[in-house]
Amino acid sequence: MQEVVLDGESLTFEEVVAVAYGRPDAPRVRLSERAAVNVGRAAEAVEKLLKRGEIAYGITTGFGAFKDRIISVEEVERLQRNIVVSHAVGVGNPFDEPTTRAIMLIRANTLARGFSGIRPETLNLLLELLNRGVHPLIPEKGSLGASGDLAPLAHMACVMIGEGEALLGGEKMPAADALARAGLAPVKLAAKEGLALTNGTTIMTAVGLLETHNAKRMAELADLAGCLSLEALHGTTLAFDERIHALRPHPRQVQCAENLRSILEGSEFTRKFDASNVQDAYTLRCIPQVHGACRDAVAYADWMVKLELNAVTDNPLIFCDENCDEIEVISGGNFHGEPLALAFDYLAIALSELGNISERRIMRLTDEASNAHVLPAFLTEKGGLNSGFMIVQYTAAALCTENKILAHPAAVDTIPTSANVEDHVSMGATAALKLRQIAENLERILGLELFAAAQGVDFRRQRIGAEKKLGRRTQPVYELIRAKVPFIEEDTLMYPHIEAVRALIDEIV
Repeated sequence: MQEVVLDGESLTFEEVVAVAYGRPDAPRVRLSERAAVNVGRAAEAVEKLLKRGEIAYGITTGFGAFKDRIISVEEVERLQRNIVVSHAVGVGNPFDEPTTRAIMLIRANTLARGFSGIRPETLNLLLELLNRGVHPLIPEKGSLGASGDLAPLAHMACVMIGEGEALLGGEKMPAADALARAGLAPVKLAAKEGLALTNGTTIMTAVGLLETHNAKRMAELADLAGCLSLEALHGTTLAFDERIHALRPHPRQVQCAENLRSILEGSEFTRKFDASNVQDAYTLRCIPQVHGACRDAVAYADWMVKLELNAVTDNPLIFCDENCDEIEVISGGNFHGEPLALAFDYLAIALSELGNISERRIMRLTDEASNAHVLPAFLTEKGGLNSGFMIVQYTAAALCTENKILAHPAAVDTIPTSANVEDHVSMGATAALKLRQIAENLERILGLELFAAAQGVDFRRQRIGAEKKLGRRTQPVYELIRAKVPFIEEDTLMYPHIEAVRALIDEIV
């Protein structure tokens, strides 16, 4: 992917991921010719409104509760600067570089649609910041998810006017210095531009998209970890029979069962029908039902984010004919993040569930009574003298508990702002940030399961023979782990091994 061309209508999930994570060889981004025309037409419409002396929210009025305060034509530029600097009140850690790049790209695409009133030169400056690696320092917290992600986006806009701070080549510096070093000059905002840059669902969309991308990986990793645990526990694949799942045709359940059969194909560690042990515990037997339902949430978030990528989410919006003779400025609420907040809350609950079932499999791997003595207590030969993997399960349990707390939906909360004019908010950015923390915890839980399952597989090898093969896709996962992490014979420092397994996840999925 050499180039991403923005027209406000066709930005893809994959393009955002490529621009976000592709540094230093990320695709360059530019406006399409048609988008440049549309953007210019809306900017011309704003100029005509000013000349006519018409009243339009955010152009010749104040913002929020100040919507009835009329601004003179002489002060409209100052008004736009004021909205940027007054709204830059975000707090907390700054977003990482990939998230910042996704924010800049998605905001630019929204503006490229040509309904926001920003000038082409101002929009092109935002794209050049992206192309030249000037990354505004954008604090994570401060958005309520209605009136858009105002506070964080104001920090992005600050850099465009030479205010605030930015990173260039990994070095933090004043925005004016970063612009100068990159060969760019700050812009003086025209009417409507400050509002256009700060008003919309960009922050929550960017974070949510990257976490949805990550969730797809975690769903696959959960299937692999569950299968490796099943093999370590001498489980059966009978519960994954396609005939069972065809009778309850939830598509992601069916797909998950098919994936599990593919992963475990050829395994010599699973058991056939055994009259003395006809079925496994739920954490093994019901993987398709649980993992499949969680994949439904991933699919929903994916669908929602793809819609939002090419949506116009600021306010007010400018509608005009080709010659800008007929101009209408309409106030609405496309900045409200409710659709995204609900999707990210749903996904957060699903990822918490993937962690919950994974932790229960770790418990089964370490509890000799639960696994019917297939594996020794806490995956160690000399229990008592050695604690083995006892506390590995504790850590997984702690992370699961944290996720359960974080999974409380953000969207059911609201708090009125702006003198009760903005009296219902989505908390969409909060939902996205909670989702990010849950996903990070889930990655660690699944890493712990892989660590424990590999230990269990080695104990099984001692009983059934070292020559026995794992499944078609669990065998390479096991080999990756064993290339970096040894079998744990006696108690040793465990955390370096845990981190080593986590570092392998990008290779596994």
